[in-house]
Amino acid sequence: MGDLNADLAELRGNVAGHVPADIAEVLKADRAKFVGVVAETAAKPGTAMPDLALPDASGAKVSVADGPAVVVFYRGAWCPYCNLALRAYQQEVLPELGKLGAKLVAISPQLPDGSLSTNDLAFTVLSDVDNELGRALGITFRLSPETKPAFDTLIGDVEKINGAQEWELPYPTVLVVDGDGVIRFIDVHPDYTTRTAPADVLAAVKAL
Repeated sequence: MGDLNADLAELRGNVAGHVPADIAEVLKADRAKFVGVVAETAAKPGTAMPDLALPDASGAKVSVADGPAVVVFYRGAWCPYCNLALRAYQQEVLPELGKLGAKLVAISPQLPDGSLSTNDLAFTVLSDVDNELGRALGITFRLSPETKPAFDTLIGDVEKINGAQEWELPYPTVLVVDGDGVIRFIDVHPDYTTRTAPADVLAAVKAL
């Protein structure tokens, strides 16, 4: 297996070197606010996964409490760290989940027509428009207004991408839900340039 967080750290350096200096400073300051933050409001293991049905890219509704499942919250298809993590989970987690009788589901607040980060993802991608599920799990935050011009320059209007009035995103988070719809593992990453290691995801599934 590769080292996902080492790859993410390398990506962080590449991003810093390829964006305009003024935007790079905004992104660096924005990230610094989240490093070391603990999401105290996040759902705890042993609690029920909210029984919500979210649309996939075709508009079909899928229940997120239907386990066993690994549920991955990511910020959006515009986030390079998210795309790197999703590809790593596809390569290193998804093949093992089939043997363990669990599925992989990825969720972002993007509208369904823009929710697929790549066309080669072999697992379900759902849209949590308005962050209803993320908010219920206590893993969302609102971006500070001073960062919005930098994001608009780099990726476009997040509110338009997400079809929402609030400029709100989920912390990158991995949950493992058992066959009864109960959360057995949750790992929240306020620092969006780090993610749950694939080995840790698989260990949590094997512990079900």
